[in-house]
Parts: sequence; structure tokens; C-alpha cells
Amino acid sequence: MKISKSEAEWRELLTEEQYSICREKNTERAFTGTLYHEQRNGVYYCVCCNKPLFSSTAKYDSGSGWPSYYQALSDDAISEHTDTSHGMTRVEITCGDCGSHLGHVFPDGPQPTGLRYCVNSASLSFEPDINLDS
Repeated sequence: MKISKSEAEWRELLTEEQYSICREKNTERAFTGTLYHEQRNGVYYCVCCNKPLFSSTAKYDSGSGWPSYYQALSDDAISEHTDTSHGMTRVEITCGDCGSHLGHVFPDGPQPTGLRYCVNSASLSFEPDINLDS
């Protein structure tokens, strides 16, 4: 379900850091995010619209300084866009429902996908021990 809010509504909903990252496409400093060291089983959600994005089963330590996952939770969880900012070409990832900036995806991850979804902690919320089959 596509979600649309005004910038004023986003500012009311999000902290200053979340707004900067999710709406203005900035990034948190490496190794500073609250979810970087999260080890519990559970599900990671978009902080803006609560869409389920990643499972802890796909999380791994990439050494990059940001939470990293080798696959999204579903085919429609993430949207991909070409990002040519900062003098380089990368693939930006955004929430499939609200379009919030999450981070980038790179082709240097582990199998089975070979992908590294490198995500800002501030763009996520985490719910531990969620049973996806219920």
C-alpha cells in the first residue's frame, strides 16, 4: 500500500535524525547506528510506515558499519533507484510503500544472493521474536 504524507507530517512523525536520513537521503556515521550490533531474532520495519523490510535471518556482519542484509523480506519491500550523488553511481534502496531512503545495495554480499543491503539504523525499527507464520 503506497503511503504519502506532506513534509510537515513527516517532520512531526520523525526525529531530526530520522527525517534527515529517510526524507533528505543523508546517512548516519558508520558504526554509530543503534541496530548495527542487534543480534536478536526478529523483523526490521520501515521507521516511517512500519512496512516489514528485513528478517534477522538475512542479517550479517559486513564490517561496513551499518546493518547489512543479504535479502529483503519480500519482493515488494524495497524499491531500487540509480543514485549518482557524491560523484559515484550506486543503487539506492527505499521503502516499497512510503519511499523513505534506507541506504544502498551492493553486489558484494554473501550467498545465496551475493547482495549487501547496507541500511541506516535510523531508517528502521526492530521487533524481536516475531513469528512470520502467524
